[in-house]
Amino acid sequence: MTVWYAVRDLDTARRFYRDQLGFVEMFFDANDGWSRLEREGMEIALTTGEPEQGGIAHIDVEDVKAEAERLRAAGVEVGVVVELHGEMRLLEVVDPDGNRIELGQDVSRTA
Repeated sequence: MTVWYAVRDLDTARRFYRDQLGFVEMFFDANDGWSRLEREGMEIALTTGEPEQGGIAHIDVEDVKAEAERLRAAGVEVGVVVELHGEMRLLEVVDPDGNRIELGQDVSRTA
């Protein structure tokens, strides 16, 4: 499954997903204005356009708290780490165009 996001500035968005969230760019088409990126089986496609309100991409990470600190230090807009009954830690991240991404950590195995 691929999540599509419309972004105002394709180059800024591509850098954000690669440099801040660890995605690898699998395809880029400058003429048609879109990119496909992948991280551990999760695919996100970016296309030039006006961002829309919609779903949230969920990305599994090993340590949500460490990711929150790293992203904040890099100037990325992030929420607070929320823990759900010792099962899951979640963190909302916002890309440069306001699209929401959720980072999640399964903590049930370490509890």
